[in-house]
Amino acid sequence: MFNNKKDKKNEQSTNNQQELQEPTKHYTKSELKQTLDTRTKEEFVNLIKDKVSSPADFIVKNINDEITIIYIENLIEVQSLNDNIISTLQSISEPTPQLIKEKLSLAQVDISNKLDVIIYELIGGAALIHTKENADIVVAKISSYQSRSLSAPENESQVIGTQVGFNENLTTNISLIRRFIKSPNLCNENFEVGEDTVTSISLLYLKGTASEEQVNTIRQRIESLDVSGLIDSAILAELIDDSTKTVFPQMLLTERPDRFCDGLLSGKIGIMMNGSSMGIVTPIAFIEFFHSKEDQNLRWQIGTMLRLLRFSAIIASVFLTPIYVAALTYHYEIISHTLIVPLSESRAIVPFPPILEALFLELIIELLREAGSRLPTKVGQTVGIVGGIVIGTAAVDAGITSNILIIFVALSALASFTTPNYVMANIIRFLRFPIIILAGIWGFLGIMIAVCFLLIHLLRLSSLGAPYLSPLYPLRLKDLPNSLIRLPLSNISRQAVNTRKGDDESTNQENNEKVSE
Repeated sequence: MFNNKKDKKNEQSTNNQQELQEPTKHYTKSELKQTLDTRTKEEFVNLIKDKVSSPADFIVKNINDEITIIYIENLIEVQSLNDNIISTLQSISEPTPQLIKEKLSLAQVDISNKLDVIIYELIGGAALIHTKENADIVVAKISSYQSRSLSAPENESQVIGTQVGFNENLTTNISLIRRFIKSPNLCNENFEVGEDTVTSISLLYLKGTASEEQVNTIRQRIESLDVSGLIDSAILAELIDDSTKTVFPQMLLTERPDRFCDGLLSGKIGIMMNGSSMGIVTPIAFIEFFHSKEDQNLRWQIGTMLRLLRFSAIIASVFLTPIYVAALTYHYEIISHTLIVPLSESRAIVPFPPILEALFLELIIELLREAGSRLPTKVGQTVGIVGGIVIGTAAVDAGITSNILIIFVALSALASFTTPNYVMANIIRFLRFPIIILAGIWGFLGIMIAVCFLLIHLLRLSSLGAPYLSPLYPLRLKDLPNSLIRLPLSNISRQAVNTRKGDDESTNQENNEKVSE
């Protein structure tokens, strides 16, 4: 008896394996882009079920002999289905697609006989209503997606200003933008990208303010994307950048709706993507990555001081450790006599040259920072503080490094946190390493070589066709002060320097006249 049961189980498992091994047919776009013909209820249900690979949550409900509803259970709002659709359909005696559309009290109800449209709407959270012997399908959009509630931005926090940031719902983000900008000139163009994800993308700009040429350029780049999936705005920004061979971003990622809208008002173009809490602002200049939205919310005197402090800290973050390495390796003559003795004493028992000592400490700092960011918040802060103190003290006591270099490296790490943009802050962090290596090989000459290569590279970059180093190059004397300091609001041009149209020639003439004077 037990052998018979065992044989039956083996046969059943063999059949299951054969079913699992049967390849699932992959439908191409050309196969999906066909027009439905008149089908019976059973034929239509089998067709749709086959196209969506027969998911477990695929539901078919027969209202009567003439009406059938198809939906995916986990994607729709069941309460809306019962109250607004099923109850209405039960009251219709002679159903037709047009009559059903008129009777349903829903905002989004369409009729289509295109198979690809029907499939994408179904997996997007719509209910399909099929009537007997009819090729036209009623599509009722009753999707129910759980989205995160609005909260304060985590990476771009500030004291003065709005305390709400974008979330992962595109509709919510667009409504936030329209609350800030109530202009009829605000244009919103929709795109769908990704063969598998079918990600919704919104292109936003102010008509008459944004450059039509730049709008056409970004529109063409989005339409030309041929990817299987698109999950985050950072990936989209990299795909449509002017150059993907550089570490420097040419588009600004922000989670603040006020900064996003400020870019639109100044003539820039914004991009929002469903499923991402980051908006894209373009074109952007290199120096704008170091501007904070809070600079504009403070008095111009305080904003100027904070901006100058930030620029000084960023320069110190990049060059402080390389200068230390170059000075101790090749240029002792620039060190004050009062500092020679403590420097010599601190390095008396260190067996490594300054370049290896500096690289070792920089790597330790980056390891602590990376470990702290991957751990839970409270644990990460503890690991960063305790780990830094313990490792730093142990390294000095063991004679691996000098205490003065620890001060330099700690100041560099602290100064790098003043960069308001997370993407640019990461670039600043790792920009020190090649400069330290060049400083250890050639001293100050190596630092100058690194600076020249960096400037040449930045000069060759552009953001949506606009110069990346604007207004430094090409030089725009009118716009240069507000890029370096925070001018009074009455002296600030509303139009961004890299979106202004038709003033290149006039700017060059003004520059030549001032230089000749």
